[in-house]
Amino acid sequence: SSEIRVTPHGAAAFHGYARETGIFSELLIEERAKNHEVILENGWTNSVWDMTMYDLAMKTPNLTFRLNTSIQFVEKDESERIVSVQGVVANAETNLTVYGDLFIDCTGDGVVADLAGCEWRMGSEGREEFNEPHAPMKASSDTMGNSIHFKTKDMGRPVPFELPDWAVKYDDASFFYDQGRPPYDIRGGYWWLEIGVPWHTIHDAEDIRHELTRHTLGVWNWIKNINPKTKELAANYALDWIGQVPGKRESRRIIGEYFMTEHDPQNRTVFNDEIAYGGWFLDLHTPGGLLAPTSEPASAEGYNQTSDYAIKSYCGPYGIPLRILIARDASNLMMAGRNVSVTHAALGTVRVMATTALMGQAAGTAAAYAIRHGIPIKEVPHQAIDAIQQTLLRDGCFLPNVSNTDPNDLARTAHVTASSEAICYGAGPESRNVNELVGIWESPAESRAWAEDALIKLRGQWIALASEQVDSISVCLTNLSGEKQEVAARIVQGDSIWDYRVNTDKVIAQTTLEVPAGEKVWVKWDAALRAGADYERNRYIRLDLAENPKIVWHTAGTIVPGHLSAFEMGQGRMRRYANGVTMSYAIAPGQPCFSPAQIASGVTRPHRSTNMWKSDPELPFSQWIQLAWDQSQTIRDIEIAFSGHLLREYHAYPPLYRDPQCVKDYTIEAFANGCWRELFKIKGNYQRLRKHKLDTPVQASKVRVTIEATNGDPSASVYEVRIYS
Repeated sequence: SSEIRVTPHGAAAFHGYARETGIFSELLIEERAKNHEVILENGWTNSVWDMTMYDLAMKTPNLTFRLNTSIQFVEKDESERIVSVQGVVANAETNLTVYGDLFIDCTGDGVVADLAGCEWRMGSEGREEFNEPHAPMKASSDTMGNSIHFKTKDMGRPVPFELPDWAVKYDDASFFYDQGRPPYDIRGGYWWLEIGVPWHTIHDAEDIRHELTRHTLGVWNWIKNINPKTKELAANYALDWIGQVPGKRESRRIIGEYFMTEHDPQNRTVFNDEIAYGGWFLDLHTPGGLLAPTSEPASAEGYNQTSDYAIKSYCGPYGIPLRILIARDASNLMMAGRNVSVTHAALGTVRVMATTALMGQAAGTAAAYAIRHGIPIKEVPHQAIDAIQQTLLRDGCFLPNVSNTDPNDLARTAHVTASSEAICYGAGPESRNVNELVGIWESPAESRAWAEDALIKLRGQWIALASEQVDSISVCLTNLSGEKQEVAARIVQGDSIWDYRVNTDKVIAQTTLEVPAGEKVWVKWDAALRAGADYERNRYIRLDLAENPKIVWHTAGTIVPGHLSAFEMGQGRMRRYANGVTMSYAIAPGQPCFSPAQIASGVTRPHRSTNMWKSDPELPFSQWIQLAWDQSQTIRDIEIAFSGHLLREYHAYPPLYRDPQCVKDYTIEAFANGCWRELFKIKGNYQRLRKHKLDTPVQASKVRVTIEATNGDPSASVYEVRIYS
């Protein structure tokens, strides 16, 4: 919101194609398409975001929302079931009582659960309780702190700033540069303007707000008037906004039907009741914030990507179970947000907004199903989880371990064809396409992420295989030594593009490549692989090149959809390379990994295969994809998941952005009574998920989606088409 101005983060900050979808995605896409302002780390969230949310709320039928209302009382019956909640509408002198069959506590602080007498935890579990690597040796009341942010404005002329007497004065550069608090942008921020311990993040919230104001003014004074590295840059900048609603990272965590520990995200535990996913690192800020000796550990290390801390903190994408959203001590209460049933250590990864947004949609979906079908919410994970999961997928969400198996989806039994399909031959340093329009958010971590491309660590490139054979794979290398070098190479097959194990279960082939002296030399490996004997078709392999700092493996000049790279960070683990790029490689024969059949894979993003139909970029529009049945079908709903908006997180996208890959203009037709009938004609689309409902069903043996234009990409591409009667 424009009150707190913390920008949303999630799994895509660390994993390619991991951006959150569903309702949250619709909002983010809409905001970028309409917002004139760039995204800064924090402090720049304007009212366009507020109005994007407000607009969706106003358009949603049966939704009543009460702003500026705080819950103060909970009424329960003899069976400890919540009957109603009572609140006060601020500035209206109005008491409000809301009755319901089921309640979801999204207050952050777990206010409703606390008033209902539910058990909760606050603080840090000790190491002895769950043996979590991030847990302190002894349990304590320590929590992560609250933050406010600020924004400055370039006035085009020198402007003064005078520090008030009551503010904190900073004059020690080591406090900032040596303790993980870099002043990374004159325009504003900063997440490390944080204070918690020794104050209580709930009851002392106003004291914390005041202290944060004192410190924030002092930080700006240091940047503008004292620090020799920044005061000239800041000369023309004026303090334009300081937040007065602290953003809260941690308070009460309500005990639920399952208590998630950090072992679950670290080990990617597979839950039968998976309803969301996460992928932010285990980000536990130092208790005390500005009052502590150092800031958040990763920042204090200078965002070292191969330190022991970085290795033990990198996790995901991992599944999240419905049971952590269901309160244990009340029969009709759920939670969503940072108050869910997790340990302090696990909260370090599930607390970020993109992840909690997914949990919110899942909680609402499960609650609606329970009410509609008369099932106690505690029984939903056991009796109705398949229905919840399939509903979430249909509404655009992604679940790492669940795919579309909806028996009502007619597309699953259709024969799929297309006007053309792209063949993947790889990409080289000189390759170009419109994916260059995807900006790169350069945090300190990303801007230093092995940008020189030298093989200072083992690096891998995922390649989607779809043909019966692979004759050869080539890589574009530069030998920096002036004499012949050798590089060990191997091909492995893992379980997905997020299988970061250095040593996977299956090594398909290995060799040693001889690299002659010279720049951008293509080195060929006659791999001679065969499907079945060596690899699974329509799955990924990973090509690994071992460490040799005298060799540069060049990044491709474009991004091949679904083709990511990673590097070895240590202890047998890998992590995404740079911001999600494709390394230069060539494969023969070219792979038909974007075939029309991919839209019926049941998955709407690259994961275990590309899961995407992509038309031949050398052919002009129009391009079409068609679903046909032997018998005529009754058709009423046609739902399409278009490509785009997945590779990188929200921060990578500029103002007024419409993803080039996303289809812009398209027509949906049905073949009925021997001729084609136009059902829908759409212009100017930029949303990923589009649902179309006919007023009157039609009987048809074919449905065709014809793409007339994209928002810039030369190929039409689609992840999924669903059809319902």
